[in-house]
Amino acid sequence: MNYKRLFIPNALVFITVVTRNRNNILIENIDYLRKSFTLTKQNYSFDIIAIIINPDHFHMIIKPENIEEYPKIIGSIKSKFTKLSNIKHSINNNRESNIWQRRYWEHTIRDENDLYKHIDYIHYNSMKHHNITPKDWEYSSFKKFVKNGYYDIDWCNFEDKYNIKNMNIE
Repeated sequence: MNYKRLFIPNALVFITVVTRNRNNILIENIDYLRKSFTLTKQNYSFDIIAIIINPDHFHMIIKPENIEEYPKIIGSIKSKFTKLSNIKHSINNNRESNIWQRRYWEHTIRDENDLYKHIDYIHYNSMKHHNITPKDWEYSSFKKFVKNGYYDIDWCNFEDKYNIKNMNIE
């Protein structure tokens, strides 16, 4: 199957990366994941607009300086995490690790409304997967958004959960 990626200069891209078989390895190896992002940023220029790390997947919105490099950015993060972590893994004939799903999901942000919808989805993810309010989930950019005045600290409390519940972007 041929995948067509959209490369619009200066675009923001929403990305979902999932571990193989949804193995819960990311939080227990968060330092390796953070280091893989740091090392990737040494080779590629991109900003992380919003992010959430879950035990078995992460969502993020990035703005790469060179839009055509975002597949390489994702590949680098995955590869560096695989090499840094102590997780036993194997490499197949395509040089793919059994730690990650082969593909990732991406969506080019179309406009400001689309951006806000995806940022909300990222920060709602702790409620969706862990039943934890965004302010209590340590592994997201939510508190950065609160600090910058985009959210109230109690955004998406348990009553709000039912108003956004049908939002499914995965």
